[in-house]
Amino acid sequence: MSIALPTIAAVLREAAQRGLARIDAQLLLLHALGQAQRSRAWLIAHDEQPLTPAQQTAFAHLLAQRQQGVPVAYLTGRKGFFGLELSITPDVLDPRPDTETLVEWALQTLAPRTNPRVWDLGTGSGAIALAIKSQRPDAQVWASDQSASALAVARQNGQALGLQVHWLQGSWFDAAADNGQSPVQSSVQSPPLPGAGQWDVLVSNPPYIAAADPHLPALAHEPQQALVSGADGLADIRAIAQAAPEWLAPGGWLLLEHGWDQASAVAAILAQAGLRHISHRCDLAGHTRCTGGMRE
Repeated sequence: MSIALPTIAAVLREAAQRGLARIDAQLLLLHALGQAQRSRAWLIAHDEQPLTPAQQTAFAHLLAQRQQGVPVAYLTGRKGFFGLELSITPDVLDPRPDTETLVEWALQTLAPRTNPRVWDLGTGSGAIALAIKSQRPDAQVWASDQSASALAVARQNGQALGLQVHWLQGSWFDAAADNGQSPVQSSVQSPPLPGAGQWDVLVSNPPYIAAADPHLPALAHEPQQALVSGADGLADIRAIAQAAPEWLAPGGWLLLEHGWDQASAVAAILAQAGLRHISHRCDLAGHTRCTGGMRE
């Protein structure tokens, strides 16, 4: 007598009973079934479809890792961001939906400008730079990161999406020292890197978590160098803000993402650096997540 195989509906119920978020279980199941390109609605339409033993094993393995805190994006190797499908590895942060707030603000700032120049500092997977380029094809977009491994992921995403972003390796503005001739450059020759006083928008989601933050253990699977920034979490924001006015064109903006409780401190840092018209944007939960200032 044959043994009935569990169905899609059954394994999702079991995952819920184990405390896994429904959306996480659905994305992992699509991956285990080899249907990652499908929407979650596909699972509902096929909820009585049985899983093979191999699929059951694959799904169970994914569930176990997720319950250990591994982000879904690392398990599937994919993440949607601003309408783009990105490849994600443990070399880069898992892009958060709240970071789309930063992209939207950058696009609003760029709206009246023609052929603007944009620099994404600390690009990671390339999510911010590629999202901006996808919406503003006329923009000249550069993106830099200290990590060669992260830049390899970003460049792969740019190639897969057919979006030309110029990649630089280096820490913040030090990346300009190579003038774009980084070993992670694509075969397409980059134009000369704009110099000081020529950038319309500098945008960054830098590390902003304090070294002793109690929430860090929950982020153990993500690259710590992309998360932690000194004793108060603001060391990298200070470094970027202090150098930014030299690089910005008159009327250019520095836009930063930061922690939910850091808006006042970041605003003070930008003001001390000489930026004006300092303002904020809120994330999806209503927290003040981004702060920016303009060079007059």
